[in-house]
Amino acid sequence: MQKEVAAAMARPVWSGALTFGLVSLPVQMFTATDSHTVHFHQLQRGTSDRVRNKRVNERTGDEVPLDEIVKGYDAGDEYVLIEPGELEDIAPGRSQAVEISGFVDLEQVKPIFFDKTYYLAPKGKEYAKIYALLERALAQADKAGIATFVMRNRQYLVAVKAEGGLLTLHTLHWADEIRNPREEIGSLPENADVTSRELKMAEQLIETLSMEWKPEEFHDTFQEQVTKLIEAKRTGESVEKAEPPAQATNVVDLMEALRASVDQARGPEDRGKGKGKSAAGDAAVAQIKDAADKRRADGAAKPKPKPKAEKKASSLDSLTKAELYQRATDADVPGRSSMTREELIKALSGKRGRRKAQAS
Repeated sequence: MQKEVAAAMARPVWSGALTFGLVSLPVQMFTATDSHTVHFHQLQRGTSDRVRNKRVNERTGDEVPLDEIVKGYDAGDEYVLIEPGELEDIAPGRSQAVEISGFVDLEQVKPIFFDKTYYLAPKGKEYAKIYALLERALAQADKAGIATFVMRNRQYLVAVKAEGGLLTLHTLHWADEIRNPREEIGSLPENADVTSRELKMAEQLIETLSMEWKPEEFHDTFQEQVTKLIEAKRTGESVEKAEPPAQATNVVDLMEALRASVDQARGPEDRGKGKGKSAAGDAAVAQIKDAADKRRADGAAKPKPKPKAEKKASSLDSLTKAELYQRATDADVPGRSSMTREELIKALSGKRGRRKAQAS
């Protein structure tokens, strides 16, 4: 049994020592995240023949074995050749140490600097005390250790943090890797004219949409649709196409859009109380779009508030996704923010079925 558990455990992607001051803690580093990406093979159209990438000498056209490949830096008039072992020879600390140079307040490290996350574990039980000491000290101080280390012929700037009773290592971008948005993007607003009414309404919308962070309620719906598409293609069935993206809000419609969003986000039982949590999303966008479309159809010169009316539907299938979303909000359906239209119908059908059973 122990052998089966050991075989299922992840393998470290790096091993070395975490050093701070004169203290050296042997650690192993493990990947902290997975990817949902569905991987495809490349095939030639009309066949089942795989298309593979090969390392080919562009002069001779011959395939080159991996052990005959060296790195070359283009110096303009010639290539400077570097053997793989030569990079290892110059690596700081021989790629075996994460050297903490100092500790900083976590709030000082802006989110844009964070790249990838790894878990750190002591390399053996005999190092558990040193590991626990550093973890608890970092947690108490609410600080992160800033360090550098080399992995796979590349040096990284990292932050070592205490999270949930263990040490984590976050690779950081170097300062010169962070692009200046003002230099990169020419369409950023400089002195946009925002009225106090618009600002107050936007703040009210943010407050109305405030919610607790529950990551388990969100899931990768696109990858789920990719999986459904693959299964549908295999069985010869059809797949419902995604809804078109929402149209941009016209500046003329801004106040109405904000007001409609707040009203939609609260839900019937919360209107007037300011208690709405996570009910906007597609429903608000749909209501705003409907209002704008109606004005354009009527040829109105000025925006007029859309009269509120109860939507009557004979069944859930006849409702739009926005209407389904609002019903899911009223029924407090968990995870509704990331559901597809079909999933909303299924969830609401279950709610309706339970109500009938309770009534009987």
